[in-house]
Amino acid sequence: MSTLPIEVIEMLGQTMMRVVPITIGLALFFTVLTQFWACNPGKPWWQKRELVTDICYWFFVPVFARVLRIGLLVVGAAAVFDVHGADDLISFYENGHGPLAQLPLWLQSIIFLVASDFMLYWLHRMFHGGGFWKYHAIHHSSEDLEWISAARFHPVNLLIGTISVDVILLMAGISPNIMLWVGPFTTFHSAFVHANLNWTLGPFKYVIATPVFHRWHHTALEEGGDTNFAGTFPLWDILFGTFRMPEGKLPDDYGVDAEQGVPAEIGGQLAYPFRH
Repeated sequence: MSTLPIEVIEMLGQTMMRVVPITIGLALFFTVLTQFWACNPGKPWWQKRELVTDICYWFFVPVFARVLRIGLLVVGAAAVFDVHGADDLISFYENGHGPLAQLPLWLQSIIFLVASDFMLYWLHRMFHGGGFWKYHAIHHSSEDLEWISAARFHPVNLLIGTISVDVILLMAGISPNIMLWVGPFTTFHSAFVHANLNWTLGPFKYVIATPVFHRWHHTALEEGGDTNFAGTFPLWDILFGTFRMPEGKLPDDYGVDAEQGVPAEIGGQLAYPFRH
C-alpha cells in the first residue's frame, strides 16, 4: 500500500506545528508594539473585520505553498534535468546544484533575496493591471490592515508570484538550505510591513520596506495604491519611479472600491476571480 497519503498528512502536520508558535509569537510582538506606535489608533487587531478570513489564510497559505512548491520542483527536475525517483530528487535538490550551490550559504541567501524581490516587483506591478488584478484584489480587500493580513493571497496570485519565483531560483541551483535563513526573515518581514505601525525607519526607508511604506501601497489608487510595489527592497521603486513616502503624513484608509464587490469570507474570495 502506498505511504504517500501518510507522508502528506505528516507534512501537513509538521507545517501546522511550525505555524502555530510563529503565529503566537507574532501576535504578542505586534500587540505590544501597536500599543505605543500604532499608525492608525483604534481597535486592536483581534477585533478587526474579517479576522476569521485572515486566520484561515494564515494557516491555509503555508500548507498550499509547500505542497505546490514541492510538486513544481519535482515536475521541473523531471522535465528540465531528467531527474526521476525520490532518492535522485532528494540528492539533486538537497544541497543545490551547479555553480550557485558552490557559493557560501550566506551569499546564496543574499542572491535569493535580491533576485526574488526584483522578479516579484515586476510580477506585483503586473498583478495591478488587466485581468490579473481580480486575483490580487483579494490581498487588497482588507480594510483593517494588520500583521495577520499578510497571508491574504489568492492561490493563483501565490502560484504566479512567490511560489513560481522560489521554484525558478531553486531549480537554478540555489540550495534549499538557505530557507533556514531566509524563511524566518521573510515570514517576519511580511507580517512587519503589514503591521499597524507608524515606523518609517528614517533614512533606512530607502533600504528596506517598512510598515508605512507598504501601507501606502494598500491605499486607494489616487492616494498611493499604485506605488511601493517592492516587497523587501524599496530600491526597485526608487529606480523605476514608483516610490511614495510623503513627509509628515500617514496612510489611514485601506481596501478596494466597494463596487468591486470582493466578498468578506474566504470561500467567496477564492471564487471571486472566476466570477469576474
